[in-house]
Order: sequence, then structure tokens, then C-alpha cells
Amino acid sequence: MTDQQKTTDLDAEAVIAYLRQHPTFFAEHDELLLEQQIPHQRGDSVSLVERQLKLLRDRNIEMRHRLSQLMDVARDNDRLFEKSRRLILDLLDASSLEEVVMAVEDSLRQDFQVPFVSLILFSDNATPVGRWVSSSEAQVAIGALIGSGKVVSGSLREHELAFLFGEAQRKDVASSAVATLEYQGLHGVLAVGSHDPQHYKSNVGSLFLSHIAQVLGRMIPRFTQTLRSVR
Repeated sequence: MTDQQKTTDLDAEAVIAYLRQHPTFFAEHDELLLEQQIPHQRGDSVSLVERQLKLLRDRNIEMRHRLSQLMDVARDNDRLFEKSRRLILDLLDASSLEEVVMAVEDSLRQDFQVPFVSLILFSDNATPVGRWVSSSEAQVAIGALIGSGKVVSGSLREHELAFLFGEAQRKDVASSAVATLEYQGLHGVLAVGSHDPQHYKSNVGSLFLSHIAQVLGRMIPRFTQTLRSVR
């Protein structure tokens, strides 16, 4: 007999001895019964008690999986909230439009680890900070994305991806989310993209992007008068 077998036998004997000395153990810890495999058969039939125990055990496992998933989502949301909080504080501390643009792009790329980031400001006049396009050009290229004022996420059309992220990166963006920078008019868009086609599903994970875009929409007009609303 191997040492492992001896240890197993000793452990089993210890358990048996303990249960004999404490006959009410399972009555006091009945939740353990759901984790035990105790057959209760008569011939080839399975008793109702055993069937009920199996159903309860399966349901318990399923609830544990659901709870684990909820906990994972909660932890992800906590991390996103903390990153969003830091970014918004940096935006509030910004003293120029250049600092606003740098804070957004640096945070999304480095802190949020977003591979594709595009901040586009709408203006009929050139501005030396960031990327800008005319109002008419924006309406022609992404009018369908900015018409509703809501975050649009999922798979975009080829010409929309090329406008937002550039022709060179267009083919690498499998899913994206686009939020309008809007406050008393429309001042631009903030777009993020991923290599994963499932990362930005339709209407999923857009809450924090929407919050950041709302702050940007209120801050951008404070730093320049040359940016004019599309609407």
C-alpha cells in the first residue's frame, strides 16, 4: 500500500469516526448535502429525493456561476469608473484646448488601453489643435452616426471607419463606439475602436464613453470661439 493510499484511508477513517461522534453534523450543516453524491436507488430507478437533490445541486452551481459573472462585471465597472474619474479630473484641470485633447488621447490609449482613438472637432475654420473637419464634411461622412446624439457602437461601414480612424487603420478596426460632443450644439465626436469584433457590441459598454463625451462637450467651447456647431 502506498503512502498516498494510507493517508487516504486514515483521512476516511477520521471522517467516519468524527461523524459517528457527531450524528447531527449534517442536520446542522445541511448546505453540505447539496455538494455530496449520495445515491438512493432501488434497482434501476432513481428516487424522488435523489432527483430533487440533483436539481438543487445543479441550480446551486448555476447560481454560483451567475454570481461570479456579476462580480466580474462589478469589478470591471469599478475599474472603468476610477479611470473615468481620473480623466475627468484631468480635463477639469486643463487650461487650454491643447491640454484637453492631450488628456483625452493619452488617457484612452494608456490608461484605458484602447488601441484606436479618434477625437474630431467640427469647425468651418482651421484650428491648430487636434484634428478638425468642416461641418459639411462631417455630415457627409458620418451624418448617420451623429444624427441621434447617442453613442453608436458595433460594426461601422467602411467609409465611416476611414473617416474616423484613417485609411491606414480602417481595416484593423473590427468594432467601435462613437459618441458626440454635444452641449448647446454639436462640437465633435469621440470614437474608440478595437481589434475584437465583439468588444463594442451594440449598446454595450457605452456608459463611460458617454460620460466622457458629455464633459468634453461642455469644455471645448470654453477654450475656443472658432469651433462652430454643426447644428
